[in-house]
Amino acid sequence: MKFFLAFLSFATLIGFLAVLLAGVPRLDLFCLVGITLLLALWDTILTLREHRD
Repeated sequence: MKFFLAFLSFATLIGFLAVLLAGVPRLDLFCLVGITLLLALWDTILTLREHRD
């Protein structure tokens, strides 16, 4: 269940950021969105590993 909720929240974040990039297609925003997604993915992976025990 935790994996499903983590996947759903990450997919929602990706959807929101995709809509943002579609409305404002600028290079600096693309870089910011990329960094945001990498940090969110890193945090999700670490959180799911931590609660595996």
